[in-house]
Amino acid sequence: MVVGAVVEIACDESGFSGTNLLHSTAPVITHASVDLAVDEAVALITALRSGFRFAPHELKSGRFLRGSGAHEALEWFLAALAGRAHVHLIDKEFFLVTRIVDFLLTEPSYAAGTRLAREHHPAALALYEAGRSAGGDWGAFLSAFVDLVRMKRRLPVDQTVRRFFQARDTLRRHGLGTVADAVLDGLSPRHVRAVVARLDVDDRTVPPPLEPLLPALAETVLSWSDGRRQVLVTHDEQSALTADRLTRLQRVLADEGQPQSAGVHRALALPNGVSPLAGLVMVDSRDDPRVQVADLLAGVARRMPGIIDDTLRQPPPAPPG
Repeated sequence: MVVGAVVEIACDESGFSGTNLLHSTAPVITHASVDLAVDEAVALITALRSGFRFAPHELKSGRFLRGSGAHEALEWFLAALAGRAHVHLIDKEFFLVTRIVDFLLTEPSYAAGTRLAREHHPAALALYEAGRSAGGDWGAFLSAFVDLVRMKRRLPVDQTVRRFFQARDTLRRHGLGTVADAVLDGLSPRHVRAVVARLDVDDRTVPPPLEPLLPALAETVLSWSDGRRQVLVTHDEQSALTADRLTRLQRVLADEGQPQSAGVHRALALPNGVSPLAGLVMVDSRDDPRVQVADLLAGVARRMPGIIDDTLRQPPPAPPG
């Protein structure tokens, strides 16, 4: 249902490697979006090709950043997108930590991993920052979690649960600090087994634990909506974005996803029960210049995360000092 003001955006990602979150050459994922019209995207691509002499195949981020005059071209590209683009960055390791907290300490929800579940964010950040000091035991703990919740080709449940808690106990002996240790101590074998059992029977109320694209899409929609307008999404084809998952995400955003900005008058806000996600269409990026621009932006941001505003980072950068 479309109600009131609507913004149309085009999206693509970079660094997405399915459930292979720990063994990838890309430690971060970027999800980029633009609100350009088709003719604006065509004009931008044409300007890059003519003004900076980029061939069509060079508009992939790797070639783009290695091309002659890349620095000047990048400055021009980012300036052309000022106020017309959004980039959400996800650290894959931190994403796994948020999944441990949001799935194994609470009730799994499609709001997990987004600003809608921020009450658990400090605990996840504390575990992430402290756990990385534990070296190989930290990696073993995250690997055990991935094996525990992997929805395909999983080992027997008793084996994966036992391995997960053995890894938890080993990590706990490092003494990671009050908050991090409380997270580890709060992991209950009974609750963990219950979550895994729901995954085994394909309980679709539980979002896929190792799919970062869904919370990334939710964050993108919430940012463009700002509680005031609905968002129509055109997205590069992604198998993770099934119709059932999108419907469930729409419902969660309708129920919880309308944070009001301090200066937004109630008359300008979305009506109660209306989802900020108005709809999503998937396309082949080769057929949509807007998605091609989003693809280039996502790739550049993944390779040069310093261009992303600190407020869009997951996790946020450590405070100075």
